[in-house]
Amino acid sequence: MFTVAAALIPGVIALVWLYGWGVVVNLTLASATAVLAEALVLHLRKRPLAPFLSDGSAIVTALLLGAALPPLLPWWMTVIGVLFAVVVAKHLYGGLGFNPFNPAMVGYAVLLISFPKEMSTWAAPLGNSGNALGLIDSARMIFLSVAPSSASIDMLTGASPLDALRTQLGLERTVEDIIRGNTLRGLPGVSGYEVINLAFLLGGVWLIYKRVIGWQIPVGMISTMVTIAAISHWADPAHYASPLFHILSGATMLGAFFIATDPVTAATSPRGRLIYGAGIGVLTYVIRAWGGYPDGVAFAVLLMNIAAPTIDYYTKPRVFGDER
Repeated sequence: MFTVAAALIPGVIALVWLYGWGVVVNLTLASATAVLAEALVLHLRKRPLAPFLSDGSAIVTALLLGAALPPLLPWWMTVIGVLFAVVVAKHLYGGLGFNPFNPAMVGYAVLLISFPKEMSTWAAPLGNSGNALGLIDSARMIFLSVAPSSASIDMLTGASPLDALRTQLGLERTVEDIIRGNTLRGLPGVSGYEVINLAFLLGGVWLIYKRVIGWQIPVGMISTMVTIAAISHWADPAHYASPLFHILSGATMLGAFFIATDPVTAATSPRGRLIYGAGIGVLTYVIRAWGGYPDGVAFAVLLMNIAAPTIDYYTKPRVFGDER
């Protein structure tokens, strides 16, 4: 768990570089809430605190959820998401190892369904807003919903690249026009969202190198998304973004290497992992292209969590010596 947390560092640095101190406040608040909630539930269940608090699972859940949340999300929403992830999605099923659904994605899905407006309002990239918030101002925004006197809420917030693409396509603009108008860019001259995904990719490759995760799920998810996006873009480039845009925007790399690979809720057989990852890739693209939400990683992971036992059942490796 702590190796996974360490692998998140490049992506977190990129998030802070693009969106500012609100990311740090979010992650700190989420981590503190997760540890306190874990301790409280363990106490109520009459379980020893030290072994479970030291395994790092609560911290990893908090970091994954916090990294996926808008940087200036009101503090009480972050707390609700983390509490739902730790208490309901994890401990009400029996604790670590017994939960059928990825806790972080359950918390994210609850927030997205309950507060769609707030969950789709991201901090404006620092290079575009011209009003970079310091740590104190970010904390005031998150805890008190008070913007600095020199800037309005509209100046400090904006849509994510996936949300901007969906909105602009709904206004009868083409993908080429949207990208040419720099609508999807994070910083002037630099695609900030691409840097974030590349940073999470770096951490994910390190996890594969350290043998913490296998390669099958990330490869299955990313290759499937690339294939479907390439076919769609080739068939209608005016209305479907390129494969590169899809794999380097939203939560693609975070989902492929850190969320979908959860050892408790994912498929476990080698062939099953490829099928599981491919299913997440298909569902993510379908939700992005035709669903009601800009990004579909959370829902795709939760839906494939349901299918994981069945996938494992039909992809069990042959027993050694069995000639059937």
